[in-house]
Amino acid sequence: MTLEELRRGSAAKMDRMRAALASGGGALVAFSGGVDSTLVLAVAHQVLGARAVALTAHSPSVPEAERAEARSLARQIGARHLEVKSGEGDDPRYRANGIDRCYYCKGELYRLCAEAARREGLPVILDGFNADDRSDHRPGHQAATEAGVRSPLAEAGLGKAEVRAWSEALGLPTWDKPQMACLASRLPYGVEVTPERLALVERAEAAVRAAGLRSFRVRYHGDIGRLEVAADELPAALARTGELALAIKGAGFRLATLDLEPFRSGRMNELAGLPVLG
Repeated sequence: MTLEELRRGSAAKMDRMRAALASGGGALVAFSGGVDSTLVLAVAHQVLGARAVALTAHSPSVPEAERAEARSLARQIGARHLEVKSGEGDDPRYRANGIDRCYYCKGELYRLCAEAARREGLPVILDGFNADDRSDHRPGHQAATEAGVRSPLAEAGLGKAEVRAWSEALGLPTWDKPQMACLASRLPYGVEVTPERLALVERAEAAVRAAGLRSFRVRYHGDIGRLEVAADELPAALARTGELALAIKGAGFRLATLDLEPFRSGRMNELAGLPVLG
């Protein structure tokens, strides 16, 4: 299905989302700079103007490149952008890296959002949870529900492909951005999340990205950095194993491996026996 066909088929959903945002009178958007939250911010800014404010929380689990991109996107959209420090790393339950890790991370995020929303006099907090996310393992969404956060994409029934189609129509550079996740998702469940491990993964992924790959993950396995590459880029990666190994080892891993299975979001969940988004 083409992007135009996706937009035609979901026009009523987008209309519902616009109307719901307009009726709120103002909103704070939990803004990561990813595909979903960028569309939410762009549409909220269209219908609410200055009453739509973005908030990005920074911590060692967020690559510096993503922080910079969030700033750039907020400027492009024209929305006021708040940046705060997130303290999920101070919570031993988060550091323990159980299957509920995201619950504690998002709980901290929405606490910060609630404080900012009160200061700004904004009645609603929005996130980028979309309709397709309902079938994935998303403990962070439980934290959103408990905090009263609204998910306008999911409420309107907009799935990931439709989000990308509307993002393209609005001229958002994120429309074809590879799916992102926090750096902690590169660590197997049960391996403690530490700033040092997160920084190691961040350096390795930055080096691989500098080598020209777009859609991939570097998974942390102690001394080993395991590279997963999307199916369409895997042949190129196989032809450049030496260069990629040097990039990963240059970041601080002692050994580098290339996974023969293509990257897909949720591999760590799959290994843990958890439901994975289809």
